[in-house]
Amino acid sequence: MKRKKARFFKRHWFSRLYLRVLLLIDCIVLFSLLQVFAYSIFNPPLTPLMVQRWFELKSLHYTWQPLSRIAPALQQAVMAAEDQRFKDHHGFDLVEIQEALDTFQSTKGKKMRGASTISMQVARNLYLWQGRNWFRKGLEAYYTALIELFMPKWRIMELYLNIAEWGKGIFGAEEAALYHFHVQARKLEPEQAAFLAAILPSPCRWSASKPTAYISQRQQDILAQMHLFAPFTNARKP
Repeated sequence: MKRKKARFFKRHWFSRLYLRVLLLIDCIVLFSLLQVFAYSIFNPPLTPLMVQRWFELKSLHYTWQPLSRIAPALQQAVMAAEDQRFKDHHGFDLVEIQEALDTFQSTKGKKMRGASTISMQVARNLYLWQGRNWFRKGLEAYYTALIELFMPKWRIMELYLNIAEWGKGIFGAEEAALYHFHVQARKLEPEQAAFLAAILPSPCRWSASKPTAYISQRQQDILAQMHLFAPFTNARKP
């Protein structure tokens, strides 16, 4: 009799634990869905990286501008520089991922080229913390899939241009244009847009207004390819 009771309580305990784990997973999934759906409509007031910069610098420069008030050249520049298949993939550029794996194998793990898409960068910057561990990478992939599922491409681009960092504590195209070139984002020239895109891999290390020889060469390469990418023109008006 005691053995039967022990088995019953053991099974009952595992059942309760299983149900609680399922409930927790359901809550996490629901919360993430609400997060992505909310930012498909509403503009984010802050991002985790902005909060981090505020604590580091005690200052923050962030002004939201709709896509219609950002120079189309900046869209073209970031696609040329960061994600040339942005309009064609569903969040993950399989060509770049394969090339990154080939580089990793050919260098025996000593070198790993980036394969991050604009969608992946939005997922990382909008919802997650900075880091390189596999758990965060998994969450990044999960949020990327949700973003691509619930948001049109123009909205992903709009979010990207507004939450990207273009200097320490300088967030968004409007503040970047003012900080580096003393113009509004809608007045950026193609050459200026190419400089902004050129520093995106490391915006706290490089400057668009005081470029190194490497950044100047990168800007020229981006400028030469910008005509290949059509900007979005169907974004909602402010």
